[in-house]
Amino acid sequence: MRMVQDGLDARSAVLDHRGFTLFEVLVSVSILSIAVVVILQLFSAGLRNLTSSDEYVKATIRAEAIMRDVVEGEIEEGEFSVTTDDGYDVDVRIKGVEDERFENLQVNLLNISLTLRWTDGVNEKTINLDTMKVVKRGG
Repeated sequence: MRMVQDGLDARSAVLDHRGFTLFEVLVSVSILSIAVVVILQLFSAGLRNLTSSDEYVKATIRAEAIMRDVVEGEIEEGEFSVTTDDGYDVDVRIKGVEDERFENLQVNLLNISLTLRWTDGVNEKTINLDTMKVVKRGG
């Protein structure tokens, strides 16, 4: 005896609701895997950028401290280089600004350039700071 519902027999109606095919499952797992890999790469790139940003902040703070020491001390034209205890290479160049507007004044204008370098693995990173200072003219 056969049961008929809306022109279909009950047996074919049951077969229509059996679930996903193996191909559909494989495609959905593949898409999900690709999405997870992309998200993990974004997190990884974010962590790398955070580490790099932290290095630049620490280097900038160190460079500003060195620049403050140079500017607050007695300075004269010239160049010098030092290596700090925390591994930064520092180059400082102090040069007088030659400008005819200062000829009759009792002051000189000095341009102070500081370059701080460090290595991060195989990459060399650099920060440059520049400032100026007015000093009394000697003699």
